Amino acid sequence: GILDTAIVDRGRNVLSCSRDGTARLWDCGKSACLGVIADCGSPVNGIAVGAADNSLNLGSPEKPPSEREIGTEGKILLLAREDKKLQGVGLQSRQPVFLFVGSDAFNCCTFLSSTYLLAGTQDGNIYQLDVRNTNSPIQVIHRSGAPVLSLLPYRDGFIASQGDGTCFIVQQDLDYILDLTEADCDPVYKAASWERQVYTCCRDGMVRRYQLANL
Repeated sequence: GILDTAIVDRGRNVLSCSRDGTARLWDCGKSACLGVIADCGSPVNGIAVGAADNSLNLGSPEKPPSEREIGTEGKILLLAREDKKLQGVGLQSRQPVFLFVGSDAFNCCTFLSSTYLLAGTQDGNIYQLDVRNTNSPIQVIHRSGAPVLSLLPYRDGFIASQGDGTCFIVQQDLDYILDLTEADCDPVYKAASWERQVYTCCRDGMVRRYQLANL
């Protein structure tokens, strides 16, 4: 089963991750797999792709990339793994960049910038990490023990949703938290944003829209 996908640049290539532990790069025009980016040996629950900080060594590819591979240079792929590991891989090189071990299975991940990233675990932790030094997190946010199911950058912070039905916005440095929902409904699987609106999809079959006039 494919558990998550990500788009590279304008979408000529896309990425997928699956229960078999692999992350794969696909050519949309030819409906073909261009290669296995990583084989983790454990289900990969979520992925994210972003531009890497210039100071990172992404490694070099063992063989020249296909001419059908577009926009992979200078990118890093995040892998949220079931075996409690968050991994960074050079997208073009297929070489490991870092490996961080968390408190439980990682469900989701995202980039806040080329330097900072977020990852959420099954036991409710949200880790903020600096890709230049992942030995220890910058901070760990824990609001409940419910699984963190999705993370989305939003303005100067991010949106998070959890398995107890909560969905909230955290502004930079935890100065302000806005609760969109509380722990009184089914799990919120995913959040998306458009301008000053946030959309959530929930296990109860509802898609909800929130107008954020003050953010």
